[in-house]
Amino acid sequence: MTVYNTVGSKPERIIIIGHGSPRKEANTIDSLAESLHTELHPGCSDNCVTGAYLQFSDPDIETVIEKNVAEGAGRIILHPFFLNAGMHVTKDIPELIESAKQKYPGVDFIYTEPLGMHEKLVDVVKERISASRGYAPADIEKRSFEIIGEEGDLSGVPAERIPIIKRVIHATADFELGQTLKFHPDAIKTGIEAIRSGKDILTDVEMVRTGINKRLLSKWGGKVTCNIVEATPPTANGHPSEMPETNEHSDNRTRSERGIELALKENHNIGIIAVGNAPTALLKVIDIFNSESEISTGRPHGGAHTILVVGVPVGFVKAYESKALLASQDFPFITNLSRKGGSTVAVAIVNALLKMAEEGS
Repeated sequence: MTVYNTVGSKPERIIIIGHGSPRKEANTIDSLAESLHTELHPGCSDNCVTGAYLQFSDPDIETVIEKNVAEGAGRIILHPFFLNAGMHVTKDIPELIESAKQKYPGVDFIYTEPLGMHEKLVDVVKERISASRGYAPADIEKRSFEIIGEEGDLSGVPAERIPIIKRVIHATADFELGQTLKFHPDAIKTGIEAIRSGKDILTDVEMVRTGINKRLLSKWGGKVTCNIVEATPPTANGHPSEMPETNEHSDNRTRSERGIELALKENHNIGIIAVGNAPTALLKVIDIFNSESEISTGRPHGGAHTILVVGVPVGFVKAYESKALLASQDFPFITNLSRKGGSTVAVAIVNALLKMAEEGS
């Protein structure tokens, strides 16, 4: 259906009328009106489509009509968002519209049919019935991955990367993240081998450590470690991990930076490093991995090349830069080239690797 948002030189306005409910959470007509506006008038910043309620909630129909007229509407289309043509649709709302016609004789009022027995409603009912059969967590996840496969374009993506990309999209509902993920050629192989070899996973913050599936990891003998404590009061940017040290040994390094550095010196069983919060931690990892003296100290079997670095910090300061630098390294990494990312993304990547290790990928 083509809808024009002007009538001559005057705007056309649409009002979606809901019944209204004493339960506040049931009054969602504004969200419907916003979605409809986006569909009908892409890119429009005017209030072309608004919601109103017959009773129990605001704004009421008279108020919305008055507002649209005051904004210069020449035609107002009113749609009763009701299933059937009961008393509200055939009597109460038409009486309000008739009153508005008398009050605003220069405005055209058009009243549509209710939803009624439209054939597309059958499809909606079928979808609801189908969805009701899949409320178990495993069913929800399975269907979510199916939707990602249907809506996301993963053509041309190497098969081994698809489980990771899908899990990131599943965790964030952001298809763009699936497009910006970057993989070192040996990343997935290195990560799975580390898991199956009982290697530990080092995280920059507690949020990442908490989200990683420890049951799957413990099967192989590894554990998840984090060298900082998130109980520290947050800084202005909200990241305790980015707070500089302030004791007598302070050298302006952040807590996560020092935590990563100390862990790499003390724990020689680390197989994956997951950074989801602190760009400084990721920059420190890169710096250490490019220092032959530090890599070789107590770190046999190829040093950095036996460790997978998952680096996806989120933010506006150093986040993109740290990930771009990681993407240029020759040791195994998984990152994404955008400001987006975060602990949720880091957790999704690691958990995808854990499932792939379990399933024999």
